[in-house]
Amino acid sequence: MDAWVFWPSLLLLAALVATAAFAPQASSDVFQQLQDAIIRYASWYYVLVVAVILLSIVILSVTRFGDIKLGPDHSVPDYSLPSWFAMLFAAGMGIGLMFFGVAEPVMHFLQPPLGEGGTVAAARQAMQLTFFHWGLHAWGIYAIVALVLAYFAFRHALPLTLRSAFYPLVGERIHGPFGAAVDVFAILCTSCGIATSLGYGVLQINGGLAYLTDIEVSSGVQVALICGIMVLAGISVALGLDTGIRRLSELNLLLALLLLGGVLFAGPTVTLLQSSIQSLGVYVGDLVAKTFNLYAYEPTDWLGGWTIFYWGWWLSWSPFVGLFIARISRGRTIREFVLGAMIVPCGFTLLWMGIFGNSAIELILHEGQAALGEGVLASQSQALFQFLEYLPGSRVLIIMSLVMVVVFFVTSADSGAMVLNMLSAHGRDDTPVLQRLIWAAVIGVIAIVLLLAGGLAALQTAAIASALPFSVALLGGIWGLARALRLDVAQRDLHNVVPVVQEPGSWRGRLNALLAQPGDAEVNRFQRDIVAPALQQFAEALRERGVGARVDAATGERGRVGLTIAVAGEPEFRYEVVCRPHVSSSATVGQEADRVFHRAEVHLHQGGQDYDVMGWSREQIIHDALGHFERHQQFYRALH
Repeated sequence: MDAWVFWPSLLLLAALVATAAFAPQASSDVFQQLQDAIIRYASWYYVLVVAVILLSIVILSVTRFGDIKLGPDHSVPDYSLPSWFAMLFAAGMGIGLMFFGVAEPVMHFLQPPLGEGGTVAAARQAMQLTFFHWGLHAWGIYAIVALVLAYFAFRHALPLTLRSAFYPLVGERIHGPFGAAVDVFAILCTSCGIATSLGYGVLQINGGLAYLTDIEVSSGVQVALICGIMVLAGISVALGLDTGIRRLSELNLLLALLLLGGVLFAGPTVTLLQSSIQSLGVYVGDLVAKTFNLYAYEPTDWLGGWTIFYWGWWLSWSPFVGLFIARISRGRTIREFVLGAMIVPCGFTLLWMGIFGNSAIELILHEGQAALGEGVLASQSQALFQFLEYLPGSRVLIIMSLVMVVVFFVTSADSGAMVLNMLSAHGRDDTPVLQRLIWAAVIGVIAIVLLLAGGLAALQTAAIASALPFSVALLGGIWGLARALRLDVAQRDLHNVVPVVQEPGSWRGRLNALLAQPGDAEVNRFQRDIVAPALQQFAEALRERGVGARVDAATGERGRVGLTIAVAGEPEFRYEVVCRPHVSSSATVGQEADRVFHRAEVHLHQGGQDYDVMGWSREQIIHDALGHFERHQQFYRALH
C-alpha cells in the first residue's frame, strides 16, 4: 500500500461524496456552472486537444516508433489476441453501447443539431454524428493514455500509475509528493466516473427488469442491484485479472456477438448492412471536417450537450481505461498496440452502432413506429428494451441484453477496483485480496449514497470538469513520450552492432557452437566459469578508475549473470548474459522435433539483443560488454 495515496484518496472521496450527498442541488449547480463555462470558453480547446491526440497516435503507429515494444525487446504479449480484444471491449465501451446503441442515433434523428428532424437527411446525419462520437477519437484518447503509461512502466520500469506519465516533465519528482498528488487525482476521477456510471446503470437494469417482470422501479430495488453487482465484482477482483476479469470479458464479447447477430438477422439485414457501410464511408470521408466543426457560424447548444460533453467524458475516463489497457498490453509493439487498441474495438463499436441505430431509425422512418421514438425521448434507460420489442424473439433478446448489461457493469466495476488498487499500491496488482475488495466496496458505497441522496449528477459533472486540467497534463505527457521515443530509437540504432566473432582460424569452434544444443546446466556452467569471472574482472577495472560497478548472478533454467555500471549523472548501464530456452528445428540440426535447448543471450537495458555468446572466451565477453558500454557512453554524451 502507498499510504500517501491510499488514505488521502479515501478522505477526499468521503468529503466529495458528503458534499454531493448533503447538498446535491447546490453541488450540482456549482459543478454545472463550471461545466457550462468550460463549454462556452474552452470548446475550441477540447476540439484541438482531441485532434492532437488522434494525430499523435497515428504518427506513432506509422513511423519507426511503431517498432518499439511496450516492454523489453525480448518480451512477448501476456494475453492472446481474443482475450486482449475482449478485455479492451469490456473496459472501454461495453456498457455505453448497451445504453446509447439505440438511444443516441434516435435522439440525433429526431432532434438534429441542424435541419428538420425525422427526415432522410436527419437519419443520415444521425448516424454520422453517432459514429463521430464513438469512433476513432474516443479510442484515440484511451490509447494515448495507455501508451504513455505502458511505455514508461514496462520499458523504463516506472510504477504503472498515472504519475509515470509525467516522468519526462518532472523526472524523479514523480516519486515524491507531486506523484502522490497525481495518483490521488486519478483515484478521485476514476471513483467518481465508475460510481456515477454504476448509479445510472442500475436505472437501466431496473428498467429492463420492470419491462420483463412485475418488479417495480424504486430506489430499494436499485440499491439491491448495486449490492449484487458489487458482490459479483468483488468475487471477480478476488479471483484476479486472469481468472476473473478476463473470463467475464470473453463471456460478454460472445454474448455481444450473439445479440448483434440476432438484431441483424431479425431485422432488414441487407438494408442494415447497406446503411451501416454507407454511414462508415461518410464518417471516414468527413472525419477532418467533423473534428474541427465548432458550429461557429451557426451557434447551437447541441455542441456542448453532445460533442464537448463526450470529449470531456472520454478524457475523464481515460486514466481508468488507459491504465487498465496498459496493464493488459505488455509485450506488444506500439504499432500492434495502436492497431489493436483502436482499429479493432472501434470497428466493432461502429458496427454495433450501425446495426442497432439504423435498425431503430428504419422502424421509425419507414415502418411508422413513431411510438419507439417517443419512448426513447421519454426514457433513454429503456430505449434498448423498447426497441427489441419490435423484433422477432424479443423476449429472448431482452433477457440476453439484460444479462449483458449486468455482466458489463460487473467487468467495469472489477476492472475499476483493480485500477484503483494499483493506483494506491505503487502500480502493483498482486496485493492482498482484502485491499482489492476495499476499492470494490468504496465504488458501491459511493453509488448507493449518491443514488439515494440525488447527487449522481453533481459527481458526474465534477468528473467531466476534471478533464480540463487533465488534458493539459496529457499534452505534456504526449510531448514527453515523443521525446523519449526519439531517444529510444537513436539508442537502438547505436546498439545495433555485430557482436564479437571468434579469432581467425577457429571456424571449427564456431561451427560446433552453431550446431550445439546445450541444456540449461551447461549454459549455467558457462555463465559461472566464464561469464561471471570475465564481468568481475571488468568490474574491478572500473572500480579502480572510480566508477561504480557490481556483478550479480542467479542460476536455474533462466539464470543470468549481470554487470551494472553506475556513472554519476547518467542512467545505469546494464549488461547481462541470460540463459534462455528455445525449441529446436529438427530439419536443421537433425535432432528430434520440439527438443528444448538453451542459449547464453546478451541482454541490455532495452531488452534482448538476440545473439548467443555460448563458447566465447573471457576476453571476448569483456570486449563485448566494453563495446556496449562504450556506445552507451557515446550516446549520453552526445545528448549533452
